[in-house]
Amino acid sequence: MIPEDRLEQILQRYQYLEAAMAGASGGDVARLAKEYSDLRPVAEQIGAWRQLLRDIDEAQAMLSDPDMKALAEEELPLLKATLPEAEHALQLALLPKDEADGRPAILEIRPGTGGDEAALFAGDLYRMYARYAEARGWKLEVIEEQMTELGGLKELVARINGDNVFARLKYESGVHRVQRVPVTESGGRIHTSAATVAVLPEVEDVDIKIEANDIRIDTMRSSGAGGQHVNTTDSAVRITHLPTGLVVTSSEKSQHRNREIAMQVLKTRLYDLERQRVDSARSADRASQIGTGDRSERIRTYNFPQGRMSDHRINLTLYKLDQIMNGDLEEIIDALTADHQARQLAEMGQ
Repeated sequence: MIPEDRLEQILQRYQYLEAAMAGASGGDVARLAKEYSDLRPVAEQIGAWRQLLRDIDEAQAMLSDPDMKALAEEELPLLKATLPEAEHALQLALLPKDEADGRPAILEIRPGTGGDEAALFAGDLYRMYARYAEARGWKLEVIEEQMTELGGLKELVARINGDNVFARLKYESGVHRVQRVPVTESGGRIHTSAATVAVLPEVEDVDIKIEANDIRIDTMRSSGAGGQHVNTTDSAVRITHLPTGLVVTSSEKSQHRNREIAMQVLKTRLYDLERQRVDSARSADRASQIGTGDRSERIRTYNFPQGRMSDHRINLTLYKLDQIMNGDLEEIIDALTADHQARQLAEMGQ
């Protein structure tokens, strides 16, 4: 059952915000408008569900009218058939929202076990996410990129901006495993390697405050992969957060811009640490949850000889690896999102 008192509270708040925006000014307008925008889909679902209930009541009342009975008998089964779908849509709208869902994200990719092959796979993952971002119209900005001699990735840090970036990518955090014949393997043997992916919601200035005494900023000379790609500018910036030991580097051409980027990434990582701490306090078994951002969890296997991708968290297996590596991630992310919502609904029903 959907609690009517809760629905009424939501609608009253929605109506209050609508009236309050008319008399507000400056920053208050933006704050009220954001909450109003967040509540609008919920209010619309409540309205649609209530209208359906009214239509069902009216159709049932028409059964007693000889002139309308035939029409009611035709419409009533159709209306009742749509009720479960409307209730489910309303339940989804009422689920607790992750405040970070609408934010840009910081994407970090690093090779794990597997040497050169792990670095090459890390590069493949980066291209996969870059193509997915392009397909969704997002903007991807590389903050830090270190390459190996073979063209693999030692490290990749990028910012992705667009609509609901973190909501779509937050389930990608974890260990990604690959099974394939490496280009460095002459005997044709299949190797297993891994790379780690971290997706962090970008923070706003109000989220994290960093004291000046808590950081050390070093300016250094950045270097590329070697040969003609050597970058010898003195503009690279490294920021160390002394209380946690976190280190962030940015190697753009502008030293001033590097300070801004590095501070933003540092705040994002500190914000993620706080989110993980809160998640851990809420659940004693975070490993069983999706979207916790646990970088030690093996979440997915990419088997190239079989053209197969398996997501171990939801037992999803797809035999379209070529499309997936080209950025076709919608089916995977939709399935992960639906599973997470189902878990939330189950918890609400307990």
